[in-house]
Amino acid sequence: MAGGGPACKNHCRGPHRPDVRSCRSICREKDVPVLPALQPIDEDPGTCDIVKATQYGMLERCRELVEAGYDVRQADKENVTLLHWAAISNRQELVKYYISKGAVVDQLGGDLNSTPLHWAIRQGHLPMVTLLLKCGADPSLIDGEGFSSIHLAVLFQHVPIVAYLMSKGQNIDTADFSGLAPLMLSAQKVSRPEPTRFLLKFKPSLSAVGSVQKNTALHWAVTSGNVSAVELLLEAGANMDIKNVKGETALDLAIQTQNRFIIYMLMEEGRMRSKRNKGLLRIMEKYELFLLLASCLTVLWAIGYVMNLSSDSWLGCLLLFLLVGMALSVRFFVGVKNLRYLPTALMLSSVFWMSVTWFFWFMPDILYVTNAIVEIPVMFSLVGRLYFFYKAWRTDPGYIKSSEKDKKENIAALAEAGCLDFRTFCTSCLVRKPLRSVHCVPCDSCVARYDPHSLWIAQCIGVGNHHYYLLFLSSLTVTSVWLLYQSLLYWSNHCITSYHADGAWTYFFEAVQVLFSNSRRAGLVTSP
Repeated sequence: MAGGGPACKNHCRGPHRPDVRSCRSICREKDVPVLPALQPIDEDPGTCDIVKATQYGMLERCRELVEAGYDVRQADKENVTLLHWAAISNRQELVKYYISKGAVVDQLGGDLNSTPLHWAIRQGHLPMVTLLLKCGADPSLIDGEGFSSIHLAVLFQHVPIVAYLMSKGQNIDTADFSGLAPLMLSAQKVSRPEPTRFLLKFKPSLSAVGSVQKNTALHWAVTSGNVSAVELLLEAGANMDIKNVKGETALDLAIQTQNRFIIYMLMEEGRMRSKRNKGLLRIMEKYELFLLLASCLTVLWAIGYVMNLSSDSWLGCLLLFLLVGMALSVRFFVGVKNLRYLPTALMLSSVFWMSVTWFFWFMPDILYVTNAIVEIPVMFSLVGRLYFFYKAWRTDPGYIKSSEKDKKENIAALAEAGCLDFRTFCTSCLVRKPLRSVHCVPCDSCVARYDPHSLWIAQCIGVGNHHYYLLFLSSLTVTSVWLLYQSLLYWSNHCITSYHADGAWTYFFEAVQVLFSNSRRAGLVTSP
């Protein structure tokens, strides 16, 4: 806090978030160090005591009192030192001055027996945290509640401070006085997903258990009903079979708490994992994308076939049932991760059948009435579309990559420069973001010169493949316009109805009927 303000915004963070009126009482009940709500000072600064002068950042008054003989290591009636008050008020110049005058940087004080570093972390003062660590503060010390620095940063959801502590070598699996690692504490007491998601980026042990109840982070998330933490831990591959001291798995605890949504998540994840363990399904998992594409090709063919059947045909009903069954089987065999390629598979299947229709029916028909040279542009556009699609799909769009060492060095440099925020730092990728870079959620990576993620190629568009994507769209546009023009020529030559005489609806219906009947005669679909 730089200068004070409403107490509820500066002290009540983390698990408890009371309103303004009950803020200070709740803070005292929770043993959270409370800084008095600073009001504009009316009295003469020259008459302030040293504690008040420290809280208001009166450097000259503090110097005057210290030079007059005040011991900077002396604690007040609340057992709080000047360094504590300077840290909680984010008075960096005073911290430097007090340390130069002999203040102990790790001196314990307050009801929680905390260090100034603990107080600064509770308030989320990242500049103060960086300063105290530079001055030799020990982040591994435990306060009266049994929390180390990283546990407090996680508990109060100060993700930039967590990042800075990790960059300074803090162990991600360090245990507090109760034997809980930061990930367990986040799963148990933090409802927001950001701290848990951020901790998982540092690859903590998902199988670690507490020293008392032997619960894993997944156990704690289930017990507290933390749905977002359960989802993140399952996605990270947390072991569901580990039992606590009572012999209970995470699913057992979910059944005890009667949380139906978490029970469903755990059972669904167990079903998916058992599916992967089966030999045949493991083999099919390697060919999920091929299965998805083949299914889309079959579905589009079957839809056209059913539309060409008579309304009373039993084969049409059978095909509809087969289509539904195929859709369900695809959902069963294709994982959630590869389902994002569904729009791409549908687009490629449509392009395939459009190309086949043009090659086997439109092109021979057009060649009867015009020169073959007019078909060259559409042939080039078809080939170019597939080539540019492949290049846009396979080319690195500009993913921002960094080694673990570089990530920690960048975090430390940004924090010490006072600019470790979400405009310059990505908490998902742990990288410094260049200008015009954005974190893509589907790709889970930051992309340089990011353009929106394209559903049709299941790939980000960035500095690396932007030109290929534009060429793909251009060739797709040329092909679509040319095929539409040839379709109109074909319909006008083969439809027995007239647009002016019979109306648009009759003309369109007859054109579709002619298209499917001629496609069947051409051998693209077979009659029963």
